[in-house]
Order: sequence, then C-alpha cells, then structure tokens
Amino acid sequence: MINRTLSIAPMLDWTDRYYRYFARLITRHTLLYTEMVTTGALIHGNQQRFLEFDPSEHPIALQLAGSDPAALAQCSRMAEERGYDEVNLNVGCPSDRVQSGRFGACLMLDPNLVAECITAMQDSVSIPVTVKHRIGIDQDDSYETLHRFVTTVSATGCNTFIVHARNAWLQGLSPKENRDIPPLRYEIVQRLKQELPHLEIIINGGIKTLDAAEQQLQYLDGVMIGREAYQNPWLLAEADQRLFGDDHPIPSRHQIIEQLMPFIQQEFAQGIPINRITRHILGLFQGQPGAKAWRRHISENAHRKGATPELITQAAQMVTN
Repeated sequence: MINRTLSIAPMLDWTDRYYRYFARLITRHTLLYTEMVTTGALIHGNQQRFLEFDPSEHPIALQLAGSDPAALAQCSRMAEERGYDEVNLNVGCPSDRVQSGRFGACLMLDPNLVAECITAMQDSVSIPVTVKHRIGIDQDDSYETLHRFVTTVSATGCNTFIVHARNAWLQGLSPKENRDIPPLRYEIVQRLKQELPHLEIIINGGIKTLDAAEQQLQYLDGVMIGREAYQNPWLLAEADQRLFGDDHPIPSRHQIIEQLMPFIQQEFAQGIPINRITRHILGLFQGQPGAKAWRRHISENAHRKGATPELITQAAQMVTN
C-alpha cells in the first residue's frame, strides 16, 4: 500500500528522472511523480525516455494524459510492466494544447468519460489508479459540480483523488497564470473529505512548508507539494521524520552532493550533458551563505562545452558547511 502522506507534484520539464533521483536522496518516503506523459507520446514515441527510472525512486507514480480508454489502458499496462507503483490520470492541466487533445482539465466537464477511462485503466492493471483534478472549470466553482465529478468517478472503484484547490480557467489564462491567479480554496477540498470520508483525498496547491502540510493533514489524507519542493528542495529534509515517523539521521546538503556525484558521473559517462542534471539542484543551498556563488558557478559553467561533473564539487566548496 502506498503512503501518500506527502508527494511531489508532476511538473512538466521539472520532475524528470534526474530531479527524482536527487529528491530521493533527501527524502526516502515521499511519493514521486513523473512529468505528465500523453498516451500518444508513450505509444508512438520513445518509451525508454518516458518510462525510465532508477530503482531508488520508489515509490513512484506515472502520470498519464489522454481521453481514449483503450490507449490509457495500454499505457497503464506499460507502467505496471516497468515497475511503477501507481498510475495517475491528469484531469487538471489547463493548457490550450491539452484542450485540443481533449485531455487534462477539460475532462472535468465529462465525468462519465473520465469514469470510462479509469475503469479501462483499472481493468488492465493491478497497481492503484488515481486521478488528479481541479476544484472546478472557468466560472463553474459550484461544490455540487465537483462533488458530482468525484462521486461519478469513484463509482468505478477508484478511491484516491488528488485535488488542486484552484479552478482551472480554460479561457483567458495561461498555464502559468492558472497556477497563481485562481484563488486557493482549501475549504472546498476539506469539505469533500468530510462528505466522502471513505475516499483518500490529497490536497495540492500553494503549500510551501511542512508546517502548512501538517496543518492540512489534520483534515485530509495527504499533501502534494509542487514548485516549492523543486525550487527549495531542502524543505523535504525533515519530511521523513515529521510526516512518516522515520527517525533516520538527516544528511547535510554537502553529503547529498557527495551521494549524488556517482550518479552524475555515471550519466555523464553515458553522454548526458551535466546541465541536464545540475539545473535541478540549483536550489539545494537556498538561504545558506555562499548559495549565490553555488548557483552562479553552476549556471555559468554547466552548459559549456567540455563541462565535467567536477564543477559541481567546485561549486559546493563555495558554500559554508
């Protein structure tokens, strides 16, 4: 059974396998999600690229985007065969490209289709199938519409819903604006849990500290953190102790770099440019003396021709222990 007390949100261009490997060095138990992958990209594209992960990343979930039940079932089987612990359906992304492909947040307008998709996915795998969605679409912020969506989909047997506590605006706002402008309404998600206590309800949106996570956990089953876990990854350092009851010693930031270096050297030896990895670790020393020098040294050098992993060690030496 997956412990979803804390998870890191799927973030396009951010939660790739390099970030996830790095994050797993900081927290052993937080559930990690892949970037959103469309069914078309997975069926017709480079499966290795989209599905590859290191065994250390467990527990790990694959997030899929699509609206064709057969394609979603096929991709869910791929996820299970590759060893993923969960497969998640994106019903929250508001981008124009997503709408034209008829997946993401616009699917909230068709809960019966989402239920068909979830049924097909569940019938094809034995791992959990979950849904990530918004609290509403455009001006429709009625609780009744949200409740109807969740109850319709949960009738399939799906019992885990990750709820971004903002409306998605399909017209007039960019995906970036959709992450900030629609107001957060945590009380709506909490009401959903109160009225549907048999379901596992995870909250997402605007949560930036473990203190804030603990506050939400008084009412909900889990918390998903997005951008803050990427930009300030050290907030995860105490997660295992505070949220999962694992009192293992917390390594220092410098020890995290030492543990990461063999992986970077391995990937570099296979032809991966080091800036593919270093871009994910720039926030590690946030708030520490020398953090600016750390970021600058990596940012100015990692993309250069001939850059080697040693520049990371050099940059770390600029930060006070």
